[in-house]
Amino acid sequence: MLTFDKEVVLITGAGRGIGAAAARMFASLGAKVVVNDLSESACEEVAASISDAGGCAFAAAADITRDGAPEDLVSSVYHTYDDLTVLVNNAGFLWDGMVHKMTDEQWQRIQDVHTRAPFRLIRAVSKYWRPAAKVEIAAGTPRRRCIVNVSSTSGLHGNIGQANYSTAKMGVVGLTKTVAKEWGRLGIRCNAVAFGMIDTRLTRPKEEGATFAVAGHHVRLGVPEALRPSIRSQIPMQRYGTRDEAAGAIVFLASPLAGYVTGHTLEVTGGLGI
Repeated sequence: MLTFDKEVVLITGAGRGIGAAAARMFASLGAKVVVNDLSESACEEVAASISDAGGCAFAAAADITRDGAPEDLVSSVYHTYDDLTVLVNNAGFLWDGMVHKMTDEQWQRIQDVHTRAPFRLIRAVSKYWRPAAKVEIAAGTPRRRCIVNVSSTSGLHGNIGQANYSTAKMGVVGLTKTVAKEWGRLGIRCNAVAFGMIDTRLTRPKEEGATFAVAGHHVRLGVPEALRPSIRSQIPMQRYGTRDEAAGAIVFLASPLAGYVTGHTLEVTGGLGI
Protein backbone atom coordinates (compact mmCIF):
# COMPACT_ATOMS: atom_id res chain seq x y z
CA MET A 1 0.00 0.00 0.00
CA LEU A 2 1.36 3.41 -0.98
CA THR A 3 1.79 5.54 2.11
CA PHE A 4 3.47 8.75 3.22
CA ASP A 5 3.06 7.94 6.90
CA LYS A 6 5.56 9.84 9.08
CA GLU A 7 6.48 12.11 6.16
CA VAL A 8 6.17 15.89 6.05
CA VAL A 9 5.39 17.54 2.72
CA LEU A 10 5.74 21.26 1.93
CA ILE A 11 3.81 22.43 -1.15
CA THR A 12 4.00 25.97 -2.44
CA GLY A 13 1.06 27.43 -4.33
CA ALA A 14 -1.22 24.95 -2.57
CA GLY A 15 -4.12 27.28 -1.93
CA ARG A 16 -5.95 26.23 -5.10
CA GLY A 17 -5.66 24.21 -8.30
CA ILE A 18 -3.03 21.52 -8.69
CA GLY A 19 -1.27 22.45 -5.45
CA ALA A 20 -4.44 22.07 -3.39
CA ALA A 21 -5.23 18.75 -5.07
CA ALA A 22 -1.71 17.51 -4.32
CA ALA A 23 -1.97 18.64 -0.68
CA ARG A 24 -5.19 16.68 -0.20
CA MET A 25 -3.77 13.62 -1.97
CA PHE A 26 -0.60 13.55 0.12
CA ALA A 27 -2.66 13.98 3.28
CA SER A 28 -5.01 11.15 2.30
CA LEU A 29 -1.91 8.92 2.08
CA GLY A 30 -0.82 9.80 5.60
CA ALA A 31 1.51 12.76 5.14
CA LYS A 32 1.58 15.84 7.30
CA VAL A 33 1.16 18.67 4.81
CA VAL A 34 2.31 22.27 4.95
CA VAL A 35 0.04 24.37 2.73
CA ASN A 36 1.78 27.45 1.40
CA ASP A 37 0.18 30.12 -0.74
CA LEU A 38 0.22 33.87 -1.18
CA SER A 39 -3.37 34.00 0.08
CA GLU A 40 -3.80 33.31 3.79
CA SER A 41 -7.51 32.52 3.43
CA ALA A 42 -6.82 30.04 0.61
CA CYS A 43 -4.15 28.29 2.71
CA GLU A 44 -6.45 28.05 5.69
CA GLU A 45 -9.33 26.72 3.60
CA VAL A 46 -7.25 23.89 2.15
CA ALA A 47 -5.67 23.05 5.51
CA ALA A 48 -9.11 22.99 7.14
CA SER A 49 -10.49 20.68 4.45
CA ILE A 50 -7.62 18.27 5.11
CA SER A 51 -8.19 18.38 8.86
CA ASP A 52 -11.93 17.86 8.40
CA ALA A 53 -11.17 14.75 6.36
CA GLY A 54 -9.04 13.36 9.17
CA GLY A 55 -5.67 14.43 7.83
CA CYS A 56 -2.94 16.63 9.24
CA ALA A 57 -2.04 20.01 7.79
CA PHE A 58 -1.19 23.56 8.69
CA ALA A 59 -1.42 26.78 6.72
CA ALA A 60 1.76 28.75 6.08
CA ALA A 61 0.88 31.78 3.99
CA ALA A 62 3.88 33.63 2.56
CA ASP A 63 5.10 35.41 -0.54
CA ILE A 64 7.97 33.10 -1.48
CA THR A 65 9.43 35.73 -3.83
CA ARG A 66 10.14 38.03 -0.89
CA ASP A 67 13.74 38.06 0.34
CA GLY A 68 14.06 35.77 3.36
CA ALA A 69 10.64 34.17 2.89
CA PRO A 70 11.87 30.76 1.65
CA GLU A 71 14.23 30.44 4.60
CA ASP A 72 11.53 31.52 7.06
CA LEU A 73 9.04 29.09 5.52
CA VAL A 74 11.36 26.09 5.82
CA SER A 75 12.27 27.12 9.36
CA SER A 76 8.57 27.28 10.30
CA VAL A 77 8.06 23.74 8.96
CA TYR A 78 10.81 22.40 11.19
CA HIS A 79 9.52 24.43 14.13
CA THR A 80 6.07 22.87 13.69
CA TYR A 81 6.91 19.28 12.72
CA ASP A 82 10.67 19.01 13.35
CA ASP A 83 10.91 17.29 9.96
CA LEU A 84 10.51 17.69 6.19
CA THR A 85 10.90 14.95 3.59
CA VAL A 86 9.20 16.25 0.43
CA LEU A 87 9.41 19.71 -1.13
CA VAL A 88 7.03 20.51 -3.99
CA ASN A 89 7.84 23.75 -5.82
CA ASN A 90 4.47 24.42 -7.43
CA ALA A 91 3.73 28.12 -6.93
CA GLY A 92 3.42 30.28 -10.01
CA PHE A 93 1.32 32.46 -12.24
CA LEU A 94 1.28 33.78 -15.79
CA TRP A 95 1.85 37.30 -17.07
CA ASP A 96 1.78 36.82 -20.82
CA GLY A 97 2.83 39.19 -23.55
CA MET A 98 4.50 39.16 -26.93
CA VAL A 99 8.29 39.61 -26.83
CA HIS A 100 8.25 43.05 -28.44
CA LYS A 101 5.69 44.32 -25.91
CA MET A 102 6.91 42.59 -22.75
CA THR A 103 8.20 44.86 -19.99
CA ASP A 104 11.21 44.19 -17.79
CA GLU A 105 8.83 43.90 -14.85
CA GLN A 106 6.76 41.22 -16.62
CA TRP A 107 9.91 39.29 -17.38
CA GLN A 108 11.44 39.54 -13.91
CA ARG A 109 8.32 38.78 -11.90
CA ILE A 110 7.90 35.46 -13.71
CA GLN A 111 11.57 34.55 -13.22
CA ASP A 112 11.28 35.40 -9.53
CA VAL A 113 8.37 33.08 -8.80
CA HIS A 114 9.21 30.19 -11.14
CA THR A 115 13.00 29.87 -10.81
CA ARG A 116 14.43 32.15 -8.11
CA ALA A 117 11.98 31.06 -5.41
CA PRO A 118 12.41 27.31 -6.04
CA PHE A 119 16.20 27.75 -6.00
CA ARG A 120 16.01 29.55 -2.68
CA LEU A 121 13.70 26.94 -1.17
CA ILE A 122 16.02 24.14 -2.28
CA ARG A 123 18.97 26.00 -0.83
CA ALA A 124 17.03 26.51 2.40
CA VAL A 125 16.24 22.79 2.82
CA SER A 126 19.85 21.89 2.06
CA LYS A 127 20.87 23.22 5.46
CA TYR A 128 18.72 20.54 7.08
CA TRP A 129 18.80 17.72 4.55
CA ARG A 130 22.44 17.41 3.61
CA PRO A 131 23.90 17.13 7.15
CA ALA A 132 21.14 14.71 8.20
CA ALA A 133 21.61 12.54 5.12
CA LYS A 134 25.37 12.25 5.72
CA VAL A 135 24.81 11.11 9.30
CA GLU A 136 22.12 8.62 8.27
CA ILE A 137 24.21 7.15 5.45
CA ALA A 138 27.18 6.70 7.80
CA ALA A 139 24.88 4.89 10.24
CA GLY A 140 23.32 2.77 7.51
CA THR A 141 19.86 4.23 8.09
CA PRO A 142 19.18 6.59 5.14
CA ARG A 143 15.77 8.22 4.86
CA ARG A 144 14.00 9.10 1.65
CA ARG A 145 13.86 12.76 0.76
CA CYS A 146 12.90 14.35 -2.54
CA ILE A 147 12.02 17.49 -4.44
CA VAL A 148 9.39 17.78 -7.15
CA ASN A 149 9.59 20.94 -9.25
CA VAL A 150 6.69 21.97 -11.47
CA SER A 151 7.68 22.85 -15.03
CA SER A 152 5.54 23.12 -18.15
CA THR A 153 5.43 22.08 -21.78
CA SER A 154 5.80 25.81 -22.48
CA GLY A 155 9.32 25.46 -21.11
CA LEU A 156 10.10 22.33 -23.11
CA HIS A 157 8.70 23.54 -26.43
CA GLY A 158 8.18 27.31 -26.11
CA ASN A 159 4.84 29.06 -26.50
CA ILE A 160 3.61 32.19 -28.23
CA GLY A 161 3.18 35.07 -25.80
CA GLN A 162 5.12 33.33 -23.02
CA ALA A 163 8.78 34.16 -23.48
CA ASN A 164 9.09 34.91 -19.76
CA TYR A 165 7.21 31.81 -18.60
CA SER A 166 8.85 29.47 -21.14
CA THR A 167 12.30 30.64 -20.14
CA ALA A 168 11.56 30.23 -16.44
CA LYS A 169 10.05 26.78 -16.84
CA MET A 170 12.99 25.53 -18.91
CA GLY A 171 15.19 26.91 -16.16
CA VAL A 172 13.33 24.66 -13.73
CA VAL A 173 14.41 21.64 -15.79
CA GLY A 174 18.07 22.71 -15.61
CA LEU A 175 17.79 23.31 -11.86
CA THR A 176 16.21 19.89 -11.41
CA LYS A 177 18.96 18.05 -13.28
CA THR A 178 21.71 19.90 -11.44
CA VAL A 179 20.30 19.20 -7.97
CA ALA A 180 19.81 15.54 -8.92
CA LYS A 181 23.49 15.29 -9.88
CA GLU A 182 24.76 17.15 -6.83
CA TRP A 183 22.60 15.41 -4.22
CA GLY A 184 22.18 11.93 -5.66
CA ARG A 185 24.99 10.51 -3.52
CA LEU A 186 23.03 11.63 -0.47
CA GLY A 187 19.96 9.70 -1.58
CA ILE A 188 18.04 12.91 -2.23
CA ARG A 189 16.05 12.76 -5.46
CA CYS A 190 14.97 15.75 -7.55
CA ASN A 191 12.50 15.49 -10.43
CA ALA A 192 10.22 17.77 -12.39
CA VAL A 193 6.76 17.40 -13.86
CA ALA A 194 5.88 19.31 -17.02
CA PHE A 195 2.15 19.86 -17.34
CA GLY A 196 0.26 20.44 -20.54
CA MET A 197 -3.34 21.63 -20.53
CA ILE A 198 -4.64 20.96 -17.03
CA ASP A 199 -8.04 22.31 -16.04
CA THR A 200 -7.14 25.23 -13.76
CA ARG A 201 -7.84 28.95 -13.75
CA LEU A 202 -4.75 29.38 -15.96
CA THR A 203 -6.36 27.37 -18.78
CA ARG A 204 -10.06 28.03 -18.37
CA PRO A 205 -11.83 30.50 -20.65
CA LYS A 206 -10.37 33.97 -20.27
CA GLU A 207 -13.90 35.28 -20.61
CA GLU A 208 -14.65 33.96 -17.11
CA GLY A 209 -12.70 36.97 -15.86
CA ALA A 210 -10.16 35.36 -13.51
CA THR A 211 -7.32 37.72 -12.60
CA PHE A 212 -4.15 37.69 -10.54
CA ALA A 213 -2.94 40.80 -8.72
CA VAL A 214 0.77 41.47 -9.07
CA ALA A 215 2.65 44.70 -8.45
CA GLY A 216 -0.49 46.80 -8.75
CA HIS A 217 -1.55 45.09 -11.97
CA HIS A 218 -4.57 42.84 -12.43
CA VAL A 219 -3.34 40.20 -14.85
CA ARG A 220 -6.06 38.37 -16.77
CA LEU A 221 -5.79 34.60 -16.64
CA GLY A 222 -7.05 31.90 -18.97
CA VAL A 223 -7.23 30.99 -22.65
CA PRO A 224 -9.63 32.73 -25.06
CA GLU A 225 -12.66 30.53 -25.62
CA ALA A 226 -12.18 30.72 -29.38
CA LEU A 227 -8.81 28.94 -29.08
CA ARG A 228 -9.83 26.15 -26.74
CA PRO A 229 -11.38 23.77 -29.36
CA SER A 230 -8.23 24.01 -31.48
CA ILE A 231 -5.99 23.27 -28.50
CA ARG A 232 -8.17 20.34 -27.43
CA SER A 233 -8.07 18.87 -30.92
CA GLN A 234 -4.25 18.66 -30.70
CA ILE A 235 -4.42 16.52 -27.55
CA PRO A 236 -4.58 12.80 -28.45
CA MET A 237 -6.80 12.14 -25.41
CA GLN A 238 -9.09 14.96 -26.64
CA ARG A 239 -9.54 16.59 -23.23
CA TYR A 240 -7.82 18.69 -20.61
CA GLY A 241 -6.30 16.90 -17.63
CA THR A 242 -7.89 17.13 -14.20
CA ARG A 243 -6.22 18.63 -11.18
CA ASP A 244 -6.22 15.23 -9.50
CA GLU A 245 -4.47 13.68 -12.50
CA ALA A 246 -1.83 16.37 -12.30
CA ALA A 247 -1.49 15.91 -8.54
CA GLY A 248 -1.11 12.17 -9.05
CA ALA A 249 2.03 12.73 -11.11
CA ILE A 250 3.55 14.81 -8.31
CA VAL A 251 2.69 12.19 -5.71
CA PHE A 252 4.11 9.42 -7.90
CA LEU A 253 7.46 11.19 -8.31
CA ALA A 254 7.64 11.73 -4.54
CA SER A 255 6.77 8.12 -3.75
CA PRO A 256 8.90 4.96 -3.38
CA LEU A 257 7.45 3.86 -6.73
CA ALA A 258 9.87 6.38 -8.27
CA GLY A 259 12.66 5.51 -5.86
CA TYR A 260 15.27 5.11 -8.62
CA VAL A 261 14.10 8.08 -10.67
CA THR A 262 15.97 11.36 -10.37
CA GLY A 263 16.79 14.23 -12.71
CA HIS A 264 13.78 13.33 -14.82
CA THR A 265 11.06 15.57 -16.26
CA LEU A 266 7.75 13.72 -16.51
CA GLU A 267 5.41 15.15 -19.15
CA VAL A 268 1.75 15.01 -18.15
CA THR A 269 -0.01 16.18 -21.30
CA GLY A 270 -2.59 13.67 -22.50
CA GLY A 271 -0.18 13.11 -25.40
CA LEU A 272 0.10 16.75 -26.47
CA GLY A 273 3.39 17.33 -28.23
CA ILE A 274 4.33 13.70 -28.87
